[in-house]
Amino acid sequence: MSVLAFCSVQSPLRLGLLAFLLSCLWWGVASPVRADDEFRLGNTILLGVGDHPAIIPIIICRPARSIMVKAGRELTLDRVKVIYGNDRSKTLHFDKNLKEDQESGWKSLGSRVCIKRIEVYGNSEGSKAGVKVYGRK
Repeated sequence: MSVLAFCSVQSPLRLGLLAFLLSCLWWGVASPVRADDEFRLGNTILLGVGDHPAIIPIIICRPARSIMVKAGRELTLDRVKVIYGNDRSKTLHFDKNLKEDQESGWKSLGSRVCIKRIEVYGNSEGSKAGVKVYGRK
């Protein structure tokens, strides 16, 4: 069945599936490369209270040597757990209060690792705050 034939049938289930697939492709697109081989690993929303992580799943393993967090709103950044090859992980402690659009600074992962998932721990001052995580090769 071709894509055009699939799209021509107007069932709500097929339209929903198509919208879901297109949104997955949209979020999976890599951001443009910044200076010094910096790139965005992903973004998530940090909730106001609780010790639950804000998770950034990464579809394709992304190699990086260090990471940086940028706050969308005022927040307290406790730690970031990076999950990489063979489900090994490394926890980086930040313990910083970040204002809107403020960056945490670069933290080294020790060596170049292939990141599969990122968990961000902290609290936002409002009900929620956007968080962007950048990597550097």
